[in-house]
Amino acid sequence: MTKKLPDLHGIITVLNTPFHNDDTIDLSAVARNTERAIRAGVAGFLVPAMASEVSTLSEYERREVVRTVVQTSAGRVPVIGGCSAPTHAERLSNLHLMGTLGCAAGLVALPYEDDQHYAAQAAELAEAAPGFLMIQDWDATGYGVPVSLIARLFKKIPKLRAIKVEVVPAGRKYSEILEATDGKLHVSGGWAVSQMIEGLDRGVHAFMPTGMHEIYTQIYTLYRNGHRDDAQELFYDLLPVLAFANQHLDISIHFFKRLLHREGVFPTTRVRAPVLPFDAIHEQTADALIERVFRITAGLQRQ
Repeated sequence: MTKKLPDLHGIITVLNTPFHNDDTIDLSAVARNTERAIRAGVAGFLVPAMASEVSTLSEYERREVVRTVVQTSAGRVPVIGGCSAPTHAERLSNLHLMGTLGCAAGLVALPYEDDQHYAAQAAELAEAAPGFLMIQDWDATGYGVPVSLIARLFKKIPKLRAIKVEVVPAGRKYSEILEATDGKLHVSGGWAVSQMIEGLDRGVHAFMPTGMHEIYTQIYTLYRNGHRDDAQELFYDLLPVLAFANQHLDISIHFFKRLLHREGVFPTTRVRAPVLPFDAIHEQTADALIERVFRITAGLQRQ
């Protein structure tokens, strides 16, 4: 039986992981960030993922972060559990774990080798997924999983209901996937949020940025309410921030932790190694851009 998706149209935010100075996770800060995002109008959460520094988290830490987000959300919005891992066995184990924690779905980045191998693993992962499976089509240098295979799997696997597209280029692939699945496969844009207006024009259902919850939700709301020009102008205000933060995942993590710390949400700006260094020029640039974020957010609050 095909699983019915919760309402996942809008901003599905990917949460950073806050650390104390002793490198332990601050679960109260996780809860604060979750609550703030819900009040800003996000459609859901993805956690943990690359922006969460997931590769540095122990199994216990992964579980407690997800548990905190699910408990804080309290059913108001769905939580998608990040289940990607180096091995197939670990992916299956993570999917089972996310089900026990109350996640609405599991997301897996499944390496593509060939159609047959990919299809077999996707089917097994879908059976283990809580609610439904979202696959992450991740390819930093290429076009990722063939669209023809995505369409076949969507038709054959009832629990495969969503895909997060992060390929080069993302825009054309959004359109090709939506056309191949008659718009029925839920499509999210991830790292390519810097092409958010293009994604909206192409019919993308959701976007997965990090932080700046109020700004992103307002862009999405303006667009969906028929105010494309206003949505685009607000998005243009954000472009200097995206140009800096999106130059590398590690720079993004540094930037958003610095922003969340300045906002009083995170206790520190601490990141876990290995991560690119954030030098004095980075800090100076980030602080100026954080002031820009504050001005944009204050402008939204006055409207």
